[in-house]
Amino acid sequence: MSDSISRRAFTARAAGLVLAPASPLLADDDKPKTDPPKAPMPTEAPFERDYTAPRFNPSWKKQQLNRLLVQDFVIFAHSDLDMTKKLLEKEPLLVNAFMDWGGGDWESGLGGASHVGRRDIVELLLEKGARIDIFCAAMMGQLEAVKAFLTLQPKLIDARGPHGISLHFHAHVGGKHAEPVLEYLQSIKKVEFKPIPKKPVDPPKKSE
Repeated sequence: MSDSISRRAFTARAAGLVLAPASPLLADDDKPKTDPPKAPMPTEAPFERDYTAPRFNPSWKKQQLNRLLVQDFVIFAHSDLDMTKKLLEKEPLLVNAFMDWGGGDWESGLGGASHVGRRDIVELLLEKGARIDIFCAAMMGQLEAVKAFLTLQPKLIDARGPHGISLHFHAHVGGKHAEPVLEYLQSIKKVEFKPIPKKPVDPPKKSE
């Protein structure tokens, strides 16, 4: 996946995941003329142990968070502060929930907000107890935190966040606040990437 990922591209991808079929309770005349396409459902990869099972057996006394709720939360955390707040009020444990988009592409609400530069959503999630990582620190312009991470593990300079997005790009979407972080990362390893896509400007209306 390319380092540069636009909000529009992600929204289009996300929308394909959350569209639901029309309610069967609607009369034929009330149904939309064009039914929305059914969203593909995730499937679990087949697996059988080829090793001795661990001696500890989990009791599973508590329910797991609902997968659809986690999916919606992660999607909303990319762009919708109000819905992020609403779902956190509904289920506070979502703050550290991760969604596996397939193939081990794990993403949390914090991860989503970080790679699209939504400082307001990131600040909310951190306030609610989200676990900061090097990608979030880079976008937020936390230079000393980024240096500490890289001192502990220099190979993190090549680390990839959700969807394979680079550490450098996270600093790039942080804007002016994160410029010192981007300069520091570039001093360690020079990386070229496409600029953030800008919203097209409507042409001026012709005077009549």
